[in-house]
Amino acid sequence: MKKSLRRISLTGALAASLALPQLSMAADTIKVGILHSLSGTMAISETTLKDTVLMLIEEQNKKGGVLGKKLEPVVVDPASDWPLFAVKARELIEKEKVSVVFGNWTSVSRKSVLPVFEELNSLLFYPVQYEGEESSKNVFYTGAAPNQQAVPAVDYLMNEIGVKRWVLAGTDYVYPRTTNKILEAYLKAKGVAESDIMINYTPFGHSDWQSIVADIKKFGSAGKKTAVVSTINGDANVPFYKELGNQGISAEDIPVVAFSVGEEELSGLDTKPLVGHLAAWNYFMSVDSETNEEFIDAWKTFIKNDKRVTNDPMEAHYIGFNMWVNAVEKAGTTDTDAVADAIIGITAPNLSGGYSAMMPNHHITKPVLIGEIQEDGQFEIVWQTSGLVAGDAWSDYLPGSKDIISDWRAPLSCGNYNVKTHKCSGQNYE
Repeated sequence: MKKSLRRISLTGALAASLALPQLSMAADTIKVGILHSLSGTMAISETTLKDTVLMLIEEQNKKGGVLGKKLEPVVVDPASDWPLFAVKARELIEKEKVSVVFGNWTSVSRKSVLPVFEELNSLLFYPVQYEGEESSKNVFYTGAAPNQQAVPAVDYLMNEIGVKRWVLAGTDYVYPRTTNKILEAYLKAKGVAESDIMINYTPFGHSDWQSIVADIKKFGSAGKKTAVVSTINGDANVPFYKELGNQGISAEDIPVVAFSVGEEELSGLDTKPLVGHLAAWNYFMSVDSETNEEFIDAWKTFIKNDKRVTNDPMEAHYIGFNMWVNAVEKAGTTDTDAVADAIIGITAPNLSGGYSAMMPNHHITKPVLIGEIQEDGQFEIVWQTSGLVAGDAWSDYLPGSKDIISDWRAPLSCGNYNVKTHKCSGQNYE
């Protein structure tokens, strides 16, 4: 009996000792979640962002990791399925125990995961331009707010090109609808008549553009300079631009300024008919800076393909990732609340050669650039702001937003504080 007990005891001790290295290994890594679509309509844009985060993790591990621990990527595929984003986010946080998540592209996917991150008190770095009207304590918005992309683009078209008629064309979801609501209010405040504004929405993956482009062509034939402000997202851009070329619409006739078309999207197109059309971003691959050259070289080496391009959301992940690393090192922990406190005021290099800062509203400072499409699929920068622009979470042009500010520092610690009523409305999901 005693021998049996002793044998059981030794067996248990042996099993425990064998498990120790695995437990130690798990404790010696910091898990980083990657939540980007690798299939479906958004894979054209998001797969590159997954690879970008993997590259950043690999480079950080070569430097020794963070807090003396290696970073361990955990990749999931929400497959361009908006409810699935929330399921996968919960899986990353609850099951995989990640310390931070880098991910999402569309606003509808971000809205899907937002309650999960707030419920489980985890951190999301969101790298894509969006419509504003939101500020969460658990989200850091490293892409452009409307005042860092959409509004400056309209100003450029109005002041530099003399545009009088406006086509606001977008994919039918929250980002284009809210952005166009802001732009419509802005244009009317600038004296543009309602009859000079045409608004059109199409579903994700829309492919039959013939009649819509014909309508745009007709709208632009009224004798006033006309432009298209495009919030068309995902792979629908490919047939849209092809149809522009098919119907002979050149940039001289009706210029298009896009907010969701960058180098990655253009790499799959015949760009000759698109030369002269525009995009507004905070970064282009053609930016002339030493930091950008180093980033491009690192990307091509990592991806093992000299023809691959870089784009704006990649830079946003580059900035956000480095801000997170700096904040963790400053806090001395990956604890959500400690990192969220430490990151406000943190700066990190952007790829234009300067430094971006995390503001108290969880948005960052960025330059705004307008680029013109070239035959090689790159952009020639034709205009840029003289300095950095701080992202505004709440639009100055919407009646329900102009009195709201966001400041996550104590004592305010609020994402939507009304300066007139002096009340905090709490988190915002709508």
